[in-house]
Amino acid sequence: MISSTGPRTEREAARLLVLHGKEATFQDAVITDLPDLLQPADVLIVNDAATLPASLFAKSPSDAPLEVRLLHHLGGSDWKAVVLGSGDWRTPTELREAPERLPPGSMLRISKDFTAEVIGFGGFGDGSGRLITLRFSRHGVDMWTGIYAYGRPIQYSYLKSDLALWSVQTAYASRPWAVEMPSAGHPLTWRILLELKSRGIGLAWLTHAAGVSATGDESLDARLPFTERFEIPQSAMDAIQKARLTGGRVIAVGTTVVRALEGCSAKNGGRLIAGAGETDLIIGPGFRRTVVDGILTGLHDPEQSHFQLLRAFADEGILRRSWQYATENNYVCHEFGDLCLIIE
Repeated sequence: MISSTGPRTEREAARLLVLHGKEATFQDAVITDLPDLLQPADVLIVNDAATLPASLFAKSPSDAPLEVRLLHHLGGSDWKAVVLGSGDWRTPTELREAPERLPPGSMLRISKDFTAEVIGFGGFGDGSGRLITLRFSRHGVDMWTGIYAYGRPIQYSYLKSDLALWSVQTAYASRPWAVEMPSAGHPLTWRILLELKSRGIGLAWLTHAAGVSATGDESLDARLPFTERFEIPQSAMDAIQKARLTGGRVIAVGTTVVRALEGCSAKNGGRLIAGAGETDLIIGPGFRRTVVDGILTGLHDPEQSHFQLLRAFADEGILRRSWQYATENNYVCHEFGDLCLIIE
């Protein structure tokens, strides 16, 4: 398996490994084959969350450098965040220094006119002191201006250079909810989406606040993904209902779409309800899906939590064989890499 080193020049160059869950077989394809692989009654559900520049570098009260990675907007100027010590994305996250303890009242200096006060810490079972609740010194539009002026996309050491914010957006990105890119949709161009529509394949959107992939703390990483918010519009509900009535399948683009739909269903007794909510649902082997029939996703190492989610769609044996095949045939992993389509 080859690691992606940055955004592709051509998004449509992504390869696609197609897994047929019931038959336990797989085949090679490319992302432009997607309209041929789906059926006219199917509906493809994407996450239209735009990606925030959620990494902000700051100085602690003792003038120590640290990195703040935003996790969750609580409303107003308040955010949940994870703090890393000195260094940047070029150092593997797990090797970054731990930050100094930041008790409530600590002031983090992002710039001379943009600061954040620590107003709480902990949550998600954290015992490391890395998780904080902060309040930015700016409010409303000024807060967002500060985040976009001083923030950068969260990125990891397998990349070769600094990411531009535009490079971590899907073609259909809308509201800035995601702190990391909903990457399964990155290769989907408008040309592919329009071709799907021309074949009678449904398209629908929801918004899910895709979270971080790593915190730098092993015990916290074991709890990922954290609770994340979502909003499912009535138009997505209607598209899913239409697919059900016409014998089509619901295909999720990315694990965030699966969490939003299945999380909503689980909280409402197996029924989907349009509107906003949060989900802490962990999906893995043995999970009984009630909404989603298939998934378009990145290629995930068997040791990653995302791989466990895929076990709700296919047997572990075929997943591991397909991973081995992708490794031997130079498929590209990580967020700018190739994709896997799992259908029944």
